[in-house]
Amino acid sequence: MFSKDSAVNGAETIIGPSIKVKGGLVGGGDIMVGGKVEGSITTQHNLTVAEKAEVDADVKAANAQVAGFIKGNVSVSGKLELAATSKILGNIAAKVLVVAEGAQISGNCQTGLGEKTEPTPETALAAKTSKRNPNG
Repeated sequence: MFSKDSAVNGAETIIGPSIKVKGGLVGGGDIMVGGKVEGSITTQHNLTVAEKAEVDADVKAANAQVAGFIKGNVSVSGKLELAATSKILGNIAAKVLVVAEGAQISGNCQTGLGEKTEPTPETALAAKTSKRNPNG
């Protein structure tokens, strides 16, 4: 599912394994995270979170490949791929979601929503309400 060389070679911004970033990370190109990020990550292109990476941030990207740990909400307008080693603690919204066996998710998932993929409090409440009352 993932190729380390293709992720690194195509990335405009690389946060290496020994790097820790605090604050907002905003990019117009591909971002590869191999270290630690706290705050937020936003890119109009692709995001790769490497296996040893730790992200404590809300994430927005066009497409994303995750093999590491994310604590925060993940919003992807295209395809989100979760490797077997990935762990996400937060809500996920993506047009397409690919989950490998062994990936861990703790949160709500919304898929196939087209342009509007960011989870809202109303949709989270509606999901909880429909689980309690199956008739409506």
